[in-house]
Amino acid sequence: MIRPLPDAPLDRGHVRDTGHPAATGTRVALVTGASSGIGAAIADRIAAEGGWRLLVSGRHRERLDRVAARTSALALPVDLAAPEGPEALVEDALRAAGRVDLLIAGAGVGWAGPFATMPPAAIDQVVRVDLLAAMRLVRMVVPRMEAERRGHIVLIGSVAGTVGVRGEAVYSAAKAALGVFADALRHELGRAGVRVTHVVPGVVDTPFFARRGTPYTRRLPRPLPPERIADAVWDAVERGRDEVYVPAWMRLPAVVRALAPRLYHRLAARFG
Repeated sequence: MIRPLPDAPLDRGHVRDTGHPAATGTRVALVTGASSGIGAAIADRIAAEGGWRLLVSGRHRERLDRVAARTSALALPVDLAAPEGPEALVEDALRAAGRVDLLIAGAGVGWAGPFATMPPAAIDQVVRVDLLAAMRLVRMVVPRMEAERRGHIVLIGSVAGTVGVRGEAVYSAAKAALGVFADALRHELGRAGVRVTHVVPGVVDTPFFARRGTPYTRRLPRPLPPERIADAVWDAVERGRDEVYVPAWMRLPAVVRALAPRLYHRLAARFG
């Protein structure tokens, strides 16, 4: 059985057209997974900068409304695991703001345990939210960005997608695919003036671990505050960076894997 998020019933309700920033030149940012954790911290960071029309999305309406209230954002609640979720979200965003200049795909779910015991429904949920929803969101915003020759897409990955983590086979696979998707998309959209950034956090102190059903118990690496990831995301947006590891030393396992695969696999077998 899937370990569900402890969310209130979802009600997208009626999204009001609150004015189109396109008419005033204000840039529009859409952040998914914004009801808590990394997504909420990113929303706070963008709001602190000013100059953006901020749209925030998440599954939990009450938490999302609190984030929207403190960031002066418009809340767009949606379940990205639902078949119509990603398309409905972008349609609501365009109806409310007229455009999306910055998409930060931060929504994610996890599941921990032996793959042999992972329910098929849980496999589908992790892949739908962590990979397919991001792809479908990008598919909805890219045509307008290409036409205007501007825009920025930020995909929030995980170090689990770089090295693979024992007990998180499907999550690791989904995040690995997201990283390759970011690379391919960057090559495809670069000439059109659309930037693609892949942010690769290590362990982050968020409700993610509790919701996946298994707490984080390792002594090292120590979980980072989500605000640190938000700062890295904003720095990547400002500088137009392609890929960012947080902390930077998290890139080391990937380097060892590429240059010394036998050593890497011995270490991975020992430390997981």
